[in-house]
Amino acid sequence: MSAKRREVHEEHENHERWLVTYADMVTLLMVLFIVMFAMSVVDEKKFNMLKEGLAAGFGQPTSILSGSHTILEEPGTAITAPVAAADLAADVPEKNRTAVDEAVQKIESRAADRKRAAAEVEVKRLDEVRQKILAAARKAGLQDDISTRFDERGLVVSLVSRHVVFEPDVAELSPRGRKVVDVLAPVLKTLTDPLSIDGHTNQVKVKPKYFPTDWELSAARAVGVLRYLHSTWNLPNDRMTATAYGHEKPLVDPAKPGSQEINKRVDIVVQSPLPSETRSLMSGVLAAQHLPVGEKP
Repeated sequence: MSAKRREVHEEHENHERWLVTYADMVTLLMVLFIVMFAMSVVDEKKFNMLKEGLAAGFGQPTSILSGSHTILEEPGTAITAPVAAADLAADVPEKNRTAVDEAVQKIESRAADRKRAAAEVEVKRLDEVRQKILAAARKAGLQDDISTRFDERGLVVSLVSRHVVFEPDVAELSPRGRKVVDVLAPVLKTLTDPLSIDGHTNQVKVKPKYFPTDWELSAARAVGVLRYLHSTWNLPNDRMTATAYGHEKPLVDPAKPGSQEINKRVDIVVQSPLPSETRSLMSGVLAAQHLPVGEKP
């Protein structure tokens, strides 16, 4: 019995060892395909980010009232810094870059067309306001007391009465000046645009009699017109601001005869609500439509 117990049996050879190697190979292949799939998903995600970012940047939302996003989730509206289109485009596969470039150019072209169309509509609207003001001034016989022009802010109406809107060294409107404002106010009251009231003095190098400098005088004239529009015509205060320019922005060349009476003025600026990049196109629209950028007083 003891001899049998001490007998050592040989191990049988495992003929299924190849399954271990096969399983390892299959596992590695599976990992490889997972990595490749993950890389393809990243590219697709970045491509979609590029598409949505461009659409949001040029005013084309990807969905309308879908209910699937909050405002903070909308592309292009995140409080964090936006991802540059060029950075995303760099990650787009080479075979897709031509299509992306064409899409970008198409979007930019459409955005430029929309801005140009918006500038044309705004020029037409402001010119209608201008025509109403000029018609009212002609009807009252005060057409020589105002000057109109366009600038990067919108429509500028200058009180340039040769019959003295402001007495020398005085900030209060003269009786003639009040008549001019009374002509403008009914038209201004129909608008909702912000109004900037800009005060100016002439270029005579003499210290104002009742003010330390011409800056205070120009500021007082602007505030005087603002207060008159509010107290007499009930224009809302929150629509108006007053600004002083002193003698720094003459309307006509100070060397010309009579320029000092004109440069001593107040400008009422109807400020366009359009973005600055759209307003910058207005001068081109005015030139293309042969509209006067300003009227010489």
